[in-house]
Amino acid sequence: MGDVVQMHFSTPDYVIFALLLVASTCIGLFYALSGGRQRTTQEFLLADRSMSCLPVSLSLLATFQSAVAILGVPSEIYTYRTQYWFMGVSYFLGLLVPAHIFIPVFYRLRLTSAYEYLELRFNKTVRIMGTVTFIFQMVIYMGVVLYAPALALNAVTGFDLWGAVLAMGLVCTLYTTLGGLKAVIWTDVFQTIVMFAGQLAVIIVGAHQAGGMGEVWRKAINGSRIASLDLNPDPTERHTFWTLGVGGVFLMLALYGVNQAQVQRYLSSRTEREAVMSCYVVFPCQQVVLCLGCLMGLVMFARYGEDSPLDKGYVKTNDQMVLYFVMDVFRDLPGLPGLFVACLFSGALSTISSAFNSLATVTMEDLIKPYCPDMTEAKATLLSKGLAFAYGLVCLAMAYTASHMGSVLQAALSIFGMVGGPLLGVFCLGMFFPCANSTGAIVGLVAGLVMSFWIGIGHFVSRMALPTTLPPIINGTAMPLPGNMTTAVMTTLITSITAKPKPTGVQALYNLSYLWYSAHNSTTVVIVGLIASLLTGPMKEKDLLPGTVYPVLGNLLFFLPERYREILCCVTPLPQKPKAINTHPYQMARKESNGVSHPKEKEKTEETEREKDEDEETATPQPSCRLAHTLQETAL
Repeated sequence: MGDVVQMHFSTPDYVIFALLLVASTCIGLFYALSGGRQRTTQEFLLADRSMSCLPVSLSLLATFQSAVAILGVPSEIYTYRTQYWFMGVSYFLGLLVPAHIFIPVFYRLRLTSAYEYLELRFNKTVRIMGTVTFIFQMVIYMGVVLYAPALALNAVTGFDLWGAVLAMGLVCTLYTTLGGLKAVIWTDVFQTIVMFAGQLAVIIVGAHQAGGMGEVWRKAINGSRIASLDLNPDPTERHTFWTLGVGGVFLMLALYGVNQAQVQRYLSSRTEREAVMSCYVVFPCQQVVLCLGCLMGLVMFARYGEDSPLDKGYVKTNDQMVLYFVMDVFRDLPGLPGLFVACLFSGALSTISSAFNSLATVTMEDLIKPYCPDMTEAKATLLSKGLAFAYGLVCLAMAYTASHMGSVLQAALSIFGMVGGPLLGVFCLGMFFPCANSTGAIVGLVAGLVMSFWIGIGHFVSRMALPTTLPPIINGTAMPLPGNMTTAVMTTLITSITAKPKPTGVQALYNLSYLWYSAHNSTTVVIVGLIASLLTGPMKEKDLLPGTVYPVLGNLLFFLPERYREILCCVTPLPQKPKAINTHPYQMARKESNGVSHPKEKEKTEETEREKDEDEETATPQPSCRLAHTLQETAL
């Protein structure tokens, strides 16, 4: 690899990298020793529902922006032109729908785990299935997302592979276990700033060396790297306006609508309005991040043109090519390579810390608390910290496993994306279709997962079986990750850009653009779930827990007489916003028979609520179908 061997880190680079670790640890220690000192599950898992809009939005952004994405977007632009830039179109609906549909439903139910919703809407079996699916998804993914960038860094710079993995894994485990969600969110804020600084430094220095941004743009146009709007409706085309602008919406919904790591941040907001505003604030931030990644790719093309380091044999994979470019640009600027590595591992830290915290939350709330209703708050908090620490060790074990997986690493990485679509589907089934029952949800989720794995594994196997006459497959973060938690989907398998026979039959399904995976799999869940529900007896409106269905049909069919809307089960409105929601203790909406535990309220609050309930029951008798299923402080 010739020149690559000469690219080593200097002392200032190691100092900057160490400062990132020290600062992250200090933030965790600060929140472990201040405030409530993480003595309750509400503080540890939900930051006492006290977070403001700005840190929540930056944390949402940091979770979205992983190390794989920081390496993936520039190589995507360098290799495939700027078509991916149209992905920004999908961010609008991808954040607008969660802000005005998912957040109101989740927030007003006062949930801790997103999968509590599935029990309130369906039953405990659906909740457990969703939780187990999410745990499987995250455990497979978090080790790989830590190992992959460390491997690329080691290959290009000689940076110690396991030193980087262990340092990042242990530091992340430490501050997540000690500081809880507050530490995770505030370290995300710090790491987001580092990510912006690292990418900006590369663009500014690289563009200066290339003769300015005007020269970079001129070379990109002359090299045909600026893509025009492609309106081809073919779903097997990798990137078109429709795959990016429409398929990307479903990918964003799987990420920002129902993923526990993101839902947990919404629920940590002190008011519903702040949670909604965090979605609006993260929208321009995402556009900036997308622009930075794309501009890095264009600056890289201005430097190398068609003679990429990959073609010259200096590196072996696309993600290594970006690191090679960074080391080349900063060759005579000590400290700046360290800044970019800090940027890179800030992406990894923000992603895996979110994974630890969300895994601890769903394990505690969905798998332990329902079966241990008498557990004390102190014991529950201690157990939550133990779970966060245990998942940190599991992450390191998965990183070690990833180092021995070889080509299977691509498939393991893609498993994360295979699960996002079906989980989105089961939430949409419950939230938008009142007639869907628990049998439909179970059958639909299983069908969606089967379809997802069939297409994903079929795609991987068919690529492995490509004739040797085709261009070589780049062994990086190649397998697309539909509906995943990051934008790691960018670095996909390098395929021939020359004309090729159009696939037919099952092969066409295997060649479906990765951006359609979430849409396809979530639609499968909804369709199969509705058919199964209708065959087994659809739910009736009187049997639904108030607040678990968003009245989309009721709003769309407002012109129909009420009796017809009752037949279609679309009359019940979404409850109004709870009053003074940030001043009252946590209490989720509940079913008496569902086994969901909830903390006790203060005596005064309980007596006040009981008096209100008694007064309301005296004044207006409630229908028997409602039982005691009420939302706290909700004006129905």
